[in-house]
Amino acid sequence: MIARHSAALAASLIAAVLLLVAPGAAVAADKTAADTARLLAGMPLAASSPLAPMTESGSWQRHAKRFDAAWDKFETRQLKKIRAWSDAHIPQRKPVVYYMFSGPDYLYANAFFPDASTYILSGLEPVGPIPDVAGLSQGALARELAQLQQSLNSVLSFSFFITKKMKTQLKGGRIQGTLPVLYVFLARAGKTIHDVELIALDEDGNVHPDADLPKSRARGVKIVFAGDGGKEQTLYYFSTDVSNGAIERSGFLKFCEGHGRGDALLKSASYLMHSGGFTTVRDFVLARSDAIVQDDSGIPLRDFEREDWEFYAFGNYLGPINIFPGRYQRDLRALFARQKTDKLDFSIGYRWRPNQSNLLLARRADHVSKTD
Repeated sequence: MIARHSAALAASLIAAVLLLVAPGAAVAADKTAADTARLLAGMPLAASSPLAPMTESGSWQRHAKRFDAAWDKFETRQLKKIRAWSDAHIPQRKPVVYYMFSGPDYLYANAFFPDASTYILSGLEPVGPIPDVAGLSQGALARELAQLQQSLNSVLSFSFFITKKMKTQLKGGRIQGTLPVLYVFLARAGKTIHDVELIALDEDGNVHPDADLPKSRARGVKIVFAGDGGKEQTLYYFSTDVSNGAIERSGFLKFCEGHGRGDALLKSASYLMHSGGFTTVRDFVLARSDAIVQDDSGIPLRDFEREDWEFYAFGNYLGPINIFPGRYQRDLRALFARQKTDKLDFSIGYRWRPNQSNLLLARRADHVSKTD
């Protein structure tokens, strides 16, 4: 009897210790990710952070000063205006956002759809390992930060990533892939990272730890985070091929289908859905979205079922830039000419110069009638 009570008491003590230790361990891991994100983003850290001494170096302080200036301009020129546009034109938003061909562009997904519960992004750029800056020398940290700055120059200047350059710039060193870029964007958007997990999909779209599926065709990351209000949000980014055939075999489409209806963002998508090689992902976005925000590189206007959608045109449609010949849309030009097109006070897509950008908001007709 005494032995039984002793065993029960021991079990209770072990359970109590686990309850005390497990949350502490989780907080430590989360704190590391959150602090790493702030360090990379050039944002101050608490004095108690193990990474705080790294912010005393001249290279980090110069990095922080450059990022502060760049973000102040970017916020004023782009993000603030996009949020105001979204509030005015997409008052009813779905909790899920699909952003195909995005790369690690959480910034624009958050600006257009700030209150989403789940963001699903995809691109060809690799995720990379979870960033680990602990123990870096001042010289090594300076090199890593300079490389990170270069990888972000295009999206901060032009509104899109130059994929080939980014692959080269985030290929070596301790900070690799798209994950450090996502860290920077989340931190600069005022988000605190709660959890980071490298994941992979099987062919049925089920999520597994990355290490368990070495041959997965869709490798990704799941990041749980929260803003000032404390609401938890989830960001998925998958490095995967979304062309016809590959998207069915990867499990990515089944994963997306499991999240139901959402809204979609398409920007600087290389006009891939204008060809016959990306009809599956195009059809998914059309079937599962209540609102689609896109520039002219997204879904061709001819592929929308006109009776199912209401269209709202913004800015100026000048046609594609020279590196995308044959993608001019006469019907889109007619739509812009027919509507009293509202001005666009921010730039987006490949035509990033002032007053040259175009934006199309397509809203499903039955959704419009219910919410307007």
